[in-house]
Amino acid sequence: MRDGPPCTLYCFAHAGAGVSGFRHWRTGTGPGVTTVPVLLPGRGGRRREPRATSRDELLAALLGPLADQVADGHPYALYGHSLGGVVAHTLARALVDRGLPAPALLAVGASPPPHFPTVPGVCEAPPAAPSRDDITDERLLRFAADLGAAPGDTLAAPGSLWHRTVLPVLRDDLLLAGALRTAALAEEARGTPFPVPVLAVDGRDDPLVGAAALDGWARWTDGRFVRRTVPGDHFFVRGPHAPRLIGRACRVVRRTRRVPGLISGGQL
Repeated sequence: MRDGPPCTLYCFAHAGAGVSGFRHWRTGTGPGVTTVPVLLPGRGGRRREPRATSRDELLAALLGPLADQVADGHPYALYGHSLGGVVAHTLARALVDRGLPAPALLAVGASPPPHFPTVPGVCEAPPAAPSRDDITDERLLRFAADLGAAPGDTLAAPGSLWHRTVLPVLRDDLLLAGALRTAALAEEARGTPFPVPVLAVDGRDDPLVGAAALDGWARWTDGRFVRRTVPGDHFFVRGPHAPRLIGRACRVVRRTRRVPGLISGGQL
């Protein structure tokens, strides 16, 4: 942007995923925004690292490098999709608590707020974090099938490559989501302010997370809250509408980050 550096947008994917879903965001967010997908340990190029299933493990894996990158004070935002929403919130909260520059925006998509169940019928936390035994293969398969994310019966059968490689990652990611929600509730009870504006995005045809759930994110910020709906199902992150919306929001907060009322309904 002409008046300074671009806004860096750090992106966090849904449960079971790497970062390929954000490939088109590099151009889809538009000018003035640099998209940086963040890979969680235990997948892709980090597949040899143990997967994080607790807040402490997540922060150990991601917070240090992220803190180094944002310490220069250049504008940045976080976007998390589904599981990534509570991951992004956890990291934003930790950065603020460290006294580092706060993100100009926390954006979440298809992600219920921390006081909602992680996945109704599969992983009901909070307030208590789920155990590994709570998240059975049967529940995971039904959850994936309901979202249209499970392969046919043969590929998903016990012993298949999909069953052996995808379900363990999905289970650990849901354990992480439950643990982060439980930790967020404990943090909320301490009454520490979180002055970061929040943009919550839902998919018009999402069978899992609707507008009412997304409205619950208003509880988790002392800043401005806005909710928007885009075309698509739970995986609208793969389409063109979400990056376009988030990119526009980044440009708004980039221009107005020092102006009271960072985001107004009309601007987004």
